[in-house]
Amino acid sequence: MKKSIRKFVMAMFVVPCLAISANAQGFDWPQWRGPDRDGVCKETGLMKSWPMEGPPVAWKAADIGGGYSTPSVAKGKVFGMSYQGENETVWALDEKNGKKLWETNIGQKGKVGYNEGSRCTPTVDGDSLYVVGVSGDIAALNINTGKVLWAKNFAKDFKGKMMSGWGFSESPLVDGDKVLFTPGGDLSAMVALNKKTGATIWSTKVENGGGAGYASIVKGKAGGVDQYITWLGKCIIGVDAKSGNLLWRYSANANGTANIPTPIVKDDYVFCSTGYGSGTSLIKLNKNASGFEAKEVFYLNGKKTDIQNHHGGMVLLGDKVFMGTGHNNGIPCCLDMMTGDVVWKEENRPGKRSAAIVYADGMLYFRNEDGIMNLLEASPKGYKLVSSFKLPEASGKPSWPHPVIANGRLLIRDQGKLIAFSIKQAQ
Repeated sequence: MKKSIRKFVMAMFVVPCLAISANAQGFDWPQWRGPDRDGVCKETGLMKSWPMEGPPVAWKAADIGGGYSTPSVAKGKVFGMSYQGENETVWALDEKNGKKLWETNIGQKGKVGYNEGSRCTPTVDGDSLYVVGVSGDIAALNINTGKVLWAKNFAKDFKGKMMSGWGFSESPLVDGDKVLFTPGGDLSAMVALNKKTGATIWSTKVENGGGAGYASIVKGKAGGVDQYITWLGKCIIGVDAKSGNLLWRYSANANGTANIPTPIVKDDYVFCSTGYGSGTSLIKLNKNASGFEAKEVFYLNGKKTDIQNHHGGMVLLGDKVFMGTGHNNGIPCCLDMMTGDVVWKEENRPGKRSAAIVYADGMLYFRNEDGIMNLLEASPKGYKLVSSFKLPEASGKPSWPHPVIANGRLLIRDQGKLIAFSIKQAQ
């Protein structure tokens, strides 16, 4: 790696982390988008290029059930969710070999669009994990046995509602003694539950919020106030971590159809992007005597600029945001977070449609919807494709689950199959 690129990549580690680390051990991936919910793996010594056929396969797990759920990895186990027959299930595999350890039903199969299965990534905290089913069934389970510790339902217990017809898709956030969810109801847009018992600690009232979005909550601290930030159907919101009171809302780039990407939070700033022509915004959170003001720094209209992340996520390294841009298009792109300026953008690349992105050891991992897996240098100096291969034994359905990097392996889910590739560099 060139000296300038190495310097840039090292700089990203001094950026203050405002998300929650879910008790990661070693280089586990214990929740949505990794230990800090930012798509960043801090493991080093990984391969800088791949053979034409892709990295070596460590193991394959078949018949795990249908769905778009991205797995999590913690304490020697791989966790995920699926449809099995008419049920929605949570399961655990042995991280060493992919053998199934247990599987637990949490509810019935949903009735939603793209109804192949679950969307949620299980969140691991200690000996418990927390999940959200497509139909709003939520549960805490023991990671060793799969026993349900407590369970609730968004509609029955919180009068929750979706913003549109693709099912509840968030991955729960654990913070201290609380586990956070987004039922989406006007009186319970967000709820904090006791993670041990499921008892309600607080719920957030958001009038005309538009129902639950498809994003997952992240934690930030602006003006000295801890807050939880996520998308609803008509706005992105910030909620006081102690009281559950709504602090602010911002609506300029909400699309009303499906707000999906997890926001990026850095200091007093929130970088948010969404598809369907809506676009990308940077918000500055200003605390004043009456509360908080969400001041727009810039707004890039997606219909005019095509700078919009449909789904697949975004990664912040230093002051640069890397993502796939374009509605359902996944074009590799680098933006300056503070100005919105396009640093580089490359339309001539392998792979089509949306792309999910994570970062590890100086490299960006792009997984396209058509099953093409790309490895890029994480450089603001320009697009540099290093390796590309077609994921094996594709289901033929959209390749949407995000890549997971944990303990020297790249895990890729495709409906009822999970493949673990060995990506540790040879010594």
